[in-house]
Amino acid sequence: MQLDFFPSRTLTLYLAKMFVARILAVLIMLVLVLLALDLLAATGDILAAPGNGQAEILEYASLRTPQLASRFLPYSVLLATLITLVTLNQNSEVVAMKAAGLSAHQVLAPLLLTAGLVALVSFAFNERIVTRANATLKAWEAAEYGPIPDLVGEAGGVRFNVYLTDGRNILSAGTLTGQGKDIVLTNVSWYDRAPGGIIREQVRAERATFAAPGWRLENPVRFDVASATTTDLPVMVVGETLSPARIDLQSIDPDALSFWELAETIDAFEVAGRRTEEMRAKWWHRLSGPLSALLMPLLGSVAAFGLARSGQLFVRAIIGMALGFAYFVVDNAALAMGSFGGYPPFLAAWAPFFLFLLLGETVLIRTEE
Repeated sequence: MQLDFFPSRTLTLYLAKMFVARILAVLIMLVLVLLALDLLAATGDILAAPGNGQAEILEYASLRTPQLASRFLPYSVLLATLITLVTLNQNSEVVAMKAAGLSAHQVLAPLLLTAGLVALVSFAFNERIVTRANATLKAWEAAEYGPIPDLVGEAGGVRFNVYLTDGRNILSAGTLTGQGKDIVLTNVSWYDRAPGGIIREQVRAERATFAAPGWRLENPVRFDVASATTTDLPVMVVGETLSPARIDLQSIDPDALSFWELAETIDAFEVAGRRTEEMRAKWWHRLSGPLSALLMPLLGSVAAFGLARSGQLFVRAIIGMALGFAYFVVDNAALAMGSFGGYPPFLAAWAPFFLFLLLGETVLIRTEE
């Protein structure tokens, strides 16, 4: 038995089923509670749009549910780990398994296997569902929960709240459709700024198209800040250094792209000589994020061992919870540092994972093996 990593088939299935049931129970509880709180905050804005009703509230809930499930799945695995191991310990099942010759790693093996499968499911779920929900929900929020085009999230589709810089000047648009020279901007604002960043004039237009070079504003209205006067113009060309390729790059939303699409976007940014640290850190985190579920049984394993009658079971559970939540804190901090260029993207995404993997193994080996 000591030469086998997994215990018997019966015991493996027993522990795996117990673990999966608790993961689902905790995840459903967390998603329902958080979704209810989110709906309390967002329902007023949804119903404020003309024509919206219960169907739109349900649509919002359907878009937020995948986001919440993806974000809190690792937390669910952590809490399910603690609940499972504490239950096994209280019922003296861990004592029975160790008396039968199983090592601490063999006791945890079914939970680690289950967590690995959860990580794979989480990655596929993020790529197929969460990215599309991100794109659609951001577009809907940008449209103030009004009607949105059907092309959101597709190649060459619609992007919202585009913010572009042309030197010290700024070009913003409510929506962007098309690609390349066929790009059309709507609800456009052009800000002409002085060297100190002070706005000299603001130009608004309903529509802008590529003028080769620059962007032609149709029926623009110019407001001069110094004189506080408004002027209607027949046509105006702005942003002559903003090429269609540059606009395509600047209007990218990494959270709305799949793993492979984000890799292609990073390559395009590098060819254009643009900064890619933030996107590359998020690209690596697409892998390390779901794998965090694999760490949770290891970090929570401190709750599995030690006699329940010693009175330290609750303390052990708190220690396991603290280790798990410490990982999430360090992971978010490292990802933020990687996005700002403080850490290399690979290190920002993977250093917390390997750090807590070694920490969990060290604690397990020194205390139980």
